[in-house]
Amino acid sequence: MPKVTVDGQALEVPDGATVLQACELAGKEIPRFCYHERLSIAGNCRMCLVEVKPGPPKPQASCALPATEGQEIRTDSAMVKTAREGVMEFLLINHPLDCPICDQGGECDLQDQAVAYGRGGSRYDMNKRAVTEKYMGPLIKTIMTRCIHCTRCVRFSEEIAGVDEIGAIGRGEDMQITTYLEQAAEHELSANVIDLCPVGALTSRPYAFEARPWELKKTLSIDVSDAVGANIRLDSRGREVMRALPRINDEVNEEWISDKARYQVDGLSRRRLDKVFIRKRGKLQPATWEDAFKAIGKQLKGKDKSSIATIAGDLVDCETMFAAKALLGALGSDLLEGRQTGMDYDTSNLAAVNFNSTFAGIETADAVLIVGSHVRWEAPLVNVRIRKAVKNGAKVFVVGSEWDTTYPATFLGNDLGVLNDLPSDVTEAFDKAENGAVIVGGAALKGAHGKALALANECGADFNVLHFSAARMGGLMLGYAQKGGMADIAAASPKVLLALGADEMDFEPFADSLKVYIGHHGDRGAHAADIVLPAASYAEKDGTYVNTEGRVQFAEKAVFAPGDAREDWTILRALADALKVEVGFDSFDELQSAMIEAVPALGEEGLADFGKLPKADGSAKAEGTLEAYPIKDFYLTNPIARASAVMQQCSAELLHGGEMREAAE
Repeated sequence: MPKVTVDGQALEVPDGATVLQACELAGKEIPRFCYHERLSIAGNCRMCLVEVKPGPPKPQASCALPATEGQEIRTDSAMVKTAREGVMEFLLINHPLDCPICDQGGECDLQDQAVAYGRGGSRYDMNKRAVTEKYMGPLIKTIMTRCIHCTRCVRFSEEIAGVDEIGAIGRGEDMQITTYLEQAAEHELSANVIDLCPVGALTSRPYAFEARPWELKKTLSIDVSDAVGANIRLDSRGREVMRALPRINDEVNEEWISDKARYQVDGLSRRRLDKVFIRKRGKLQPATWEDAFKAIGKQLKGKDKSSIATIAGDLVDCETMFAAKALLGALGSDLLEGRQTGMDYDTSNLAAVNFNSTFAGIETADAVLIVGSHVRWEAPLVNVRIRKAVKNGAKVFVVGSEWDTTYPATFLGNDLGVLNDLPSDVTEAFDKAENGAVIVGGAALKGAHGKALALANECGADFNVLHFSAARMGGLMLGYAQKGGMADIAAASPKVLLALGADEMDFEPFADSLKVYIGHHGDRGAHAADIVLPAASYAEKDGTYVNTEGRVQFAEKAVFAPGDAREDWTILRALADALKVEVGFDSFDELQSAMIEAVPALGEEGLADFGKLPKADGSAKAEGTLEAYPIKDFYLTNPIARASAVMQQCSAELLHGGEMREAAE
């Protein structure tokens, strides 16, 4: 480890560290625009200049200079100060001074560094360069005259997303950053370039002119649009969530989020359920909470109160599911199911339905077999991790229909039977692999779960199940799984069916049941329901979520639910009173404590311990053909996204090649 001196402070730095990293280890702030910890080094902006001895008598770019034994680094000398002032002056030569109307105002790196390191004046009096606006799609607003050519957006698209859509054309003063042919950026992580842009060249199109950062209340939350559980921050003003931004968590999402996680939030204020409804003469009519509870009680009165079932949807928190389980337990029922689309697999050992490699661990895999998963749509951030593994030399094989993986992969066809006799190149890759990984998606859980588990056992590979529902692992931990899945619930013919935000299920088998929908959007579940009880979305309540790798995480309440809508657990608690049963909690804290007592793993944030992976039946066979993947439209997978005008526009324009139609069309 080389020893260096930074402003008189001696320290050791790791081998391969740069001078910039050495300065940061010494606690010195080094300004930068082009350098980013997760991107390759470009050395474009020259803002990170420092003085280094031994070396030439001039400032040097610290981001691209390796730290070596005996270096004396100065970050505060007169030479460095003058050099940074000169660089800032050059950067501002063509930059328009339109901070009052720029959405980056208040959180702009150029603003901050111009104040801290600029000279406070300009000597440039020639014509300024102007650049025409580039169209980058419905999510990214461009004002490219502000661009300082840091190329962060270019490097992100190429290196992280793996979609070569943004690049530079021209040279010198004529250089411009653009999408090729000026088409929309069409990948699922495109809007991360907004966070990366250090100036106002790339900003959020839907969020344009909506709010300033100092107006907003910031709340720590968890993304529920998929099962990755990306850490996000919800910024709200009054009772409205204005935007979602990523939080850094190296174990989960690093500092990226999908476009759906970022932009579905406008759906939180559209198509909301804010009144109680009861179906009368075929139509849903406004009613009171008392009327609704009486109707449910009447359905169970004089009959076996245990004739009640609960189906949990994809966005439900663990506390809500536990409250419903406590209510059903008090009524004598154990009809609980969370796999609303009808999937059925063995849940006796949760390690066999968990992503055991972990997201960070999959980066070290050197052979990956993906069975029945369109990873790029089901978990875009996991696809980024697999891409890293491929860059390190991993070989990837996919069983299922072809999709654009963004990395080299061998597709083995749609027939799950290929797992019974794997091609020689697959077996050879796994024989050589030190860290193999098998990933099974929702499309293959029925026909290939057992065989894939057996293959993982044989090869000594990690076995992973990639869920795509935020509530799935939490639900399985709480017992939301019947042996026969939804078929068992339907066979029981419950008098009352509680649908906790269940919008993807088939309600037809429950035609004779009283269908009670507890949810937040007027989506499919509400349309099929006999009674609608308005509940809170993930942004309007505290809650615990467990992602597909078994990581327990807690989300905080950002805003209040609209109208008569209530937090889900309070609805279930009031229903317990109406049905004259005891559930054992009267407050959220009591509910959470009871849940943690029942399932201790839900009380500790971090990876839950599901024990050892079970040994699979070596004689298991895979059968069936994968006709399609569960997700048909990446942008419209849940009721919040389907209510979002931005997600509808993305679906229409980016997936289906057309403009969004108005309602009258």
